[in-house]
Parts: sequence; C-alpha cells; structure tokens
Amino acid sequence: MAIDILCVGKIKEKYWNEAILEYTKRLSRYCKLNIIEVQDEKTPDNAPEAIEKQIKEKEGERLQKNMDSKALKFALAIDGKKYSSTGFADTIDRESVKGYSKMQFIIGGSLGLSDEVLRTCDRKISFSDMTFPHQMMRVILLEQIYRAYRIINGEPYHK
Repeated sequence: MAIDILCVGKIKEKYWNEAILEYTKRLSRYCKLNIIEVQDEKTPDNAPEAIEKQIKEKEGERLQKNMDSKALKFALAIDGKKYSSTGFADTIDRESVKGYSKMQFIIGGSLGLSDEVLRTCDRKISFSDMTFPHQMMRVILLEQIYRAYRIINGEPYHK
C-alpha cells in the first residue's frame, strides 16, 4: 500500500520533524509513505472572509496538482467522520482489500481546505471536534496510521 500525506506548509520545528521521521521509519515496514508539502499562503490577521476563501483556493489548487484520481482520498476536516483506532484500521484494511493500492490523506493549512478539495475527496475524516495546528495533526495522523497497521497485523499496541 502506498500512502501519501498531502499537506499545506513546511514544518519548521525540530521536534515535529523528529516525530515525523520516527513514524516514517516505523511505517516503512508496512507501507510506502510519501509526504508532499505544498506552499502555504500568508494569512493576514483578521482577514476578511473573501480573502480567506482566496487563500484556501490557492492552497487547494496546489494540493489538487498532487491528488491522484486513482487513490482513495481522505480530507482531514473537523466535520468529518470520527473513527476509533480499530475502526480506522478496519477502514484501511477493507479499502486495501477492495483494490485501492494508494490512499491519500489531505491536511489543509491554518484556514482548512478549500471547498473544491473537499468535493474531490472520497471521504472526510475528523480526529476531534477540537482544532489542532497542522504540524501536530501531521504527527497525530502518522501515529494513527502506524497504530492501524499494528492492529491490522495483530501486533500489540498501546491502548
């Protein structure tokens, strides 16, 4: 299985990069992981809604250039479906059995994802009703994908 993480912005903090590298290493025995970063737009404080929409659209266009029409695409969105860890593992396992050889998880920038990206995705997934910084969300997503593969393979994982 190939898994792409498409995300807006680069991670500057060393501690997030170290966590990402650790989960990338752990996941290498289960899947081919590819992290694709697209440039983020500068967002002015208290920007009007119209400007925020333009920013999301620009970032969305960059994301869409990397979206694979043959992949199962999950948009990370606060109004998406919530899964337990075992439910998430079941979904990954079930979809790979259905013939998907690639899954893409799309993480937006500070304003979220454009409407067009959300429409293009097959599913929306939420990890919480809370909002997390995209840097942290990348680590949480990688940890949950790693946990899912441990569950799928009947290996122990922390409950």
